[in-house]
Amino acid sequence: MLKYASYHIVFQEVPNETTLAINLSRCPNHCKGCHSADLQKDIGSKLDEQVILSLLKKYENSITCICFMGGDNCPERVEELATFIKKESLYKVKTAWYTGKPSLPDGFAINRFDYVKIGPYIEEFGALNSPTTNQRFYSITDGIMTDKTDLFTKKGEYSLAV
Repeated sequence: MLKYASYHIVFQEVPNETTLAINLSRCPNHCKGCHSADLQKDIGSKLDEQVILSLLKKYENSITCICFMGGDNCPERVEELATFIKKESLYKVKTAWYTGKPSLPDGFAINRFDYVKIGPYIEEFGALNSPTTNQRFYSITDGIMTDKTDLFTKKGEYSLAV
């Protein structure tokens, strides 16, 4: 089961998108130095299709993307909800997933997403905006993943602490 602790409209997590970031709890990764350690706890409310419909109704004309921040405890459910968003969105809201795992799960259907961020936070390598980061950010078009991590590290562009 997925649970969400909060959500916010953000502008840096997905470049060139106005994103509703849904912060999922029950993270199993326990990265040292995690900036959202509270999301490791079993907190928040159940995230299901009714909640997604409510968020779409409230924010769909203000956002271009919904990003699941976490969900590594139940990646198949993240996929299902991304598919649901694609079906229910009147304005064709894009979908993104930030996973703290070093790779996507076996059998992961990347075509359900427009963007994915892969990789645990490792303090000595830095966050997504660090030139030495181990994390990768991909845009997905027609099932092809294109590394766009450099959008976070170019001077004068995006600055993100993930």
